[in-house]
Amino acid sequence: MFGIVVPTLSNPVFAEMVGGIQEEARLAGYSTLVTMNEYQEGEEEMAVETMLNNRVEGLILTVADADNSLLCDRLDDEDIPYVLLYNKPETSKRCAVAVDNVAGGARAAEEFVKFGHTRSAVIAGRFSDSDRSQARYEGFSNYFKSEGLPPPLLAEVDFSKANVKVAIAELLSHPNPPTAIFCSTDIIAISVIGIITSLGLSVPGDISVIGFDGIDFGQLIQPSLTTISQPSRRMGRVAVQLLMDRIEGGEETLRLMPFRFCAGESVTRVKQIEVEILA
Repeated sequence: MFGIVVPTLSNPVFAEMVGGIQEEARLAGYSTLVTMNEYQEGEEEMAVETMLNNRVEGLILTVADADNSLLCDRLDDEDIPYVLLYNKPETSKRCAVAVDNVAGGARAAEEFVKFGHTRSAVIAGRFSDSDRSQARYEGFSNYFKSEGLPPPLLAEVDFSKANVKVAIAELLSHPNPPTAIFCSTDIIAISVIGIITSLGLSVPGDISVIGFDGIDFGQLIQPSLTTISQPSRRMGRVAVQLLMDRIEGGEETLRLMPFRFCAGESVTRVKQIEVEILA
C-alpha cells in the first residue's frame, strides 16, 4: 500500500493527481490510502502518522515547504521512502515531481507585458501554506522588474476560505489599480473573474486575468481562463514510478515536468486610454 497526503481534494488539480497515482499504483499491484490536511498547520504530521500506522510501504505527499519541513526531516532520518509532488526543493535534494513554478509565473508575466499591461497584481495563496505559491509570485514579479516595470501589488489569501472579494476591493482602491491580475491557482482565478464581473467590470475588457494549474473547469466559464497548465495526472503516475524506484534503492531526486501555456479569453490588450495616460 502507498500513502497519499494532499492539502485538499476540493481543488481539482489534486484530485487529478490522485487519479494518476491510483492508476499507476494499480498497474504495479499496489492499493492507496488517501488523506488530506486542509492546509492546517500540524495536520501534515498527523496524516503521515496515520499512514505509517497502517504500514504503508511508501508515501507521496505535498507539503507546505519542501526545504523547511520537519516532517520530511523525520522521514529522512527514519529512512522512509517518499516522493514530494508539486513541491520543487531548491536547497535540499529531496525526491520530487514538479514543474518550474518560477518559470511558470514568469510566463504569465510575459503574456501580460506582451499585451501592454504595466500595472499588475498577484492574488496568491498564503506563502506560509505553499512554497509553490511563493515561487509563482517570485517568477512573475522578477519578470516585471527585468522589464523595468513596477513590481506587482500582492494580496495573500487563505486557501481554505479565500476571501477574494476583500483582496480585489483593496487592489482596486489602490492609487494605481492593476489592469492585469495573476492568480497562483485556477480556483482563485475563477473566483476573481466572478467577483470582478459582479462589480460591473469586464474581464478582460477592464482587467485581464491569468491562473495557474490548468483545471478543466477553467475552460468552461465565460470568459475561458488563460492559465499555466500542469500535467497533473501524468505527474501522479511519474511519482509512483519514482517511489517504487526509491523503495528499490534508486537515487533520482527531481523529475521536472513541462508546464504548458494555455491561451483563453481572459486576457486582452490594455485599453488604449491606459497606454496614452502612461506614455
